[in-house]
Amino acid sequence: MFLSQDSGFARVLSRRDVLALAFGAMIGWGWVVLAGSWIRSAGSFGAMLAFLIGGILVVFVGLTYAELASAMPKAGGELLYSYRGLGVTPSFICAWTIVLGYISVVSFEAVALPTVVEYLFPNYKQGYLWTIAGWDVYASWALVGIIGSIIICIVNYVGIKMAAFMQTVFTIIIAAGGIMLITGSLFNGSTADMEPLFTGGMAGLFSVVIMTPFMFVGFDVIPQAAEEMDIPYKTIGRILIISVLMAAAWYILIIFGVSRALSPAELENSGLATADAMAALFGGAWAGKILVLAGIAGIITSWNGFYIGASRLIYAMAQAKMLPDFLGKLHPKYKTPHNAVILVGILSTLAPLFGRKMLVWLVDAGGMGVVVAYMAVALSFLVLRYKEPDMPRPFTVSNGKLVGFIAVLLSLGMAIMYLPGSPSALVWPYEWAIILGWLALGVVFYIVARSRHGNAADVLLNEKVRENM
Repeated sequence: MFLSQDSGFARVLSRRDVLALAFGAMIGWGWVVLAGSWIRSAGSFGAMLAFLIGGILVVFVGLTYAELASAMPKAGGELLYSYRGLGVTPSFICAWTIVLGYISVVSFEAVALPTVVEYLFPNYKQGYLWTIAGWDVYASWALVGIIGSIIICIVNYVGIKMAAFMQTVFTIIIAAGGIMLITGSLFNGSTADMEPLFTGGMAGLFSVVIMTPFMFVGFDVIPQAAEEMDIPYKTIGRILIISVLMAAAWYILIIFGVSRALSPAELENSGLATADAMAALFGGAWAGKILVLAGIAGIITSWNGFYIGASRLIYAMAQAKMLPDFLGKLHPKYKTPHNAVILVGILSTLAPLFGRKMLVWLVDAGGMGVVVAYMAVALSFLVLRYKEPDMPRPFTVSNGKLVGFIAVLLSLGMAIMYLPGSPSALVWPYEWAIILGWLALGVVFYIVARSRHGNAADVLLNEKVRENM
């Protein structure tokens, strides 16, 4: 069965487009910046093992998404799943928290781009503007992020097909850079440089494991574009899981390549281990710059993927009368949620003016929002297995109840990592202020929506989730 043709969205996304959307969103820029620190923390094999464990953990959450996305292939994803499983108030909380996560990534990529450009053009920052949270903001630096954000906004405004084409092109660039690093390490790298295989014991291993769930964030943008896919229901779930497995393999192979290229001493003194590894393997700084270009492509794919995710989820919430109505409109020509795209674009365009430090706080807070949404989706999956055992499930997960229990426990464990006492706890008061402020804004929207529209959200969401039955 193929997706029905009665939606206002343009159904143009192929299997390749959807795979590039998810994989590109997950990979991003983190592999370029953090691979060296992963190896230093856990050793070469320790870091690879950490990502194998992390990949397995995320697959359980991904399986719950895969089944629900194929059963309810509608824009809004988490909003619909949690409504059907848990009710209207939990569905608002789930959607609102993951919107924070999406916007935080979109905003941070507008800061990551000018930061990365410094590796290619050192000392290009000119025109001091101000200092925010200890970070000096320069006009030329901010301008790079602003221009990039405007371009991404325009691409997403004029149609999903153009955004998907851009996603595919830049994903290919990422793959080319990574494959060059991996193959170079096989021919020119040294097994001896991989020593020590493990460092830091279990503490070192788990210091990397706790980072892995956040490296895989991005597969969840697939449900947001479900109404724009021209593929069978079952294929949505399959592609989602394949994208997670591909991302896990990617991270492991990048760690393998870097560990074979640099000795522990070289790794310790490296500012950007992946670029330095590439330069060492091919004997020239030019190779390192190619790797940085692949990293810039990763920024673009992550930026673009979360632009799509954020705008479609905001659109779905507005359609359900949870956010202002103007955000729930489709462009008559381009068939995109243009007002939601513009809103995301404004936030992204303003982000470079706040510097990097403040945006790090936003990303950390957004990470907690994503994990809370994961837990709500996993719980909805489990509840629906009991409450609606006969619900049509084109992609059906084997041993669903067991998978659901594991996914709930794992997502709960991820959420605990943000709480005080954890190595990755949110910073007080800054990151908690973002969380509490976002929740307060959500409460205002929710109260206003309920007072103006009554139970309209219940009615509209109920109609939406049952359209494919």
